[in-house]
Amino acid sequence: MQNHLIQKYNVPGPRYTSYPTVPYWDEANFSSKKWIETLQKSFRESNRKEGISLYLHLPFCESLCTFCACNKRITKQHSVETPYIEAMLKEWQMYLDLLPEKPVIREVHLGGGTPSFFSPENLKYLLENIFAKAEIYPEKEFGFEGHPNNTTQEHLQTLYNLGFRRVSFGVQDYDIEVQKAIHRIQPLTNVKKATETAREIGYESISHDLVFGLPFQNEEKVINTIKITEELHPDRIAFYSYAHVPWIKGVGQRGFEENDLPSGEEKRRLYEAGKRLLEKINYYEIGMDHFSLKTDNLYKSMINKKIHRNFMGYTSSSTQVMIGLGVSSISDSWYAFAQNAKTIEEYYQKLENQELPVFRGHILNEEDLIIRRHVLNLMCLLETEWNPNDLPDVFPEILERMQEFETDGLLQIHGNKITVKEEGRSFIRNICMAFDLRMMKHLPETRLFSMTV
Repeated sequence: MQNHLIQKYNVPGPRYTSYPTVPYWDEANFSSKKWIETLQKSFRESNRKEGISLYLHLPFCESLCTFCACNKRITKQHSVETPYIEAMLKEWQMYLDLLPEKPVIREVHLGGGTPSFFSPENLKYLLENIFAKAEIYPEKEFGFEGHPNNTTQEHLQTLYNLGFRRVSFGVQDYDIEVQKAIHRIQPLTNVKKATETAREIGYESISHDLVFGLPFQNEEKVINTIKITEELHPDRIAFYSYAHVPWIKGVGQRGFEENDLPSGEEKRRLYEAGKRLLEKINYYEIGMDHFSLKTDNLYKSMINKKIHRNFMGYTSSSTQVMIGLGVSSISDSWYAFAQNAKTIEEYYQKLENQELPVFRGHILNEEDLIIRRHVLNLMCLLETEWNPNDLPDVFPEILERMQEFETDGLLQIHGNKITVKEEGRSFIRNICMAFDLRMMKHLPETRLFSMTV
């Protein structure tokens, strides 16, 4: 990849798990009442046809990983499990009371924090009580994030029995110097045991999450991690760029010095080396950050143009409605976003007051809905097409910005269609930013995002 393009496009930018992105939400025009109205409208339109998705945020971790930017609560006290589960079930009941009919659950994702912090018995209690008041879509997709150090056979078997067929294990890097820097000591034996146990039980899609751009990483360490991963042969590999945003997340991301991190150019070399090796060992690049074997559903959904992206990342199925339960969870009705309170205390307090624990959100206007569709198309399909009669007035400005990417050989504009070229995959965040009218209208005074490279 040409260095001058890396230098040109290595700027702060969103990862586009939503449009508009959270920093550009119009919170002044949002209310819980408006959120409920959009949810009910969208639910009526889509529940019977495609079902809904559920995201369950389980925030507790026994120790702090200094690379992590997720909402979490560090504790070794497992007495926190039961009250948190009861709160989530109360929130679920509030949503059930608002919906016009029984929801059809198509997709479930357990995220964290560390979902496997919770005992198998408590996870079973939570999920059985959620499922008891819903129908299950025939072609469901249930997945969870597992920490290899504490995901037991009982965890895997319990969730398998409840319909889970996907599990993602956070690996990051196998080098001990890197592991110490990010406070994530994780022996290969633990990853191997968790992976093989999941496979023996019958999980159909096992994913390993790897991160490049971590402190003390170099090309040799990244390649070694991928070679070890190849031996375990997961169905998917998420190869993420480390998002260094300590100005947002605070001391949790300052467990090392700034000069311990690879530079932008070095980081891009790590990605390129990793990508070349992944492709050599038959992992196909899916959208941004994700690679899969051709036998995996994610690859098949990409080929069939059914791949979707939301706050859970890339998925092989899409629903118009996603309800997030738990602290900091974000829900999506397609017409609006709503985020729950970001502290457990606030979350509990709102539920005690018989309120949905929502504290902010965004109602999408017509322009947002048009741009959202283009951003999703680019992130998922690497192409987008438009009807000239159904465009915002500023669309010529967007096309003008696209022409620069075309000049740089990253995409092709032909008629009313844009197609991202292979050379443009690594710059997909930058290409989406050219569509981002909210960002263009409200450029921030301070840096909000990690670097795109």
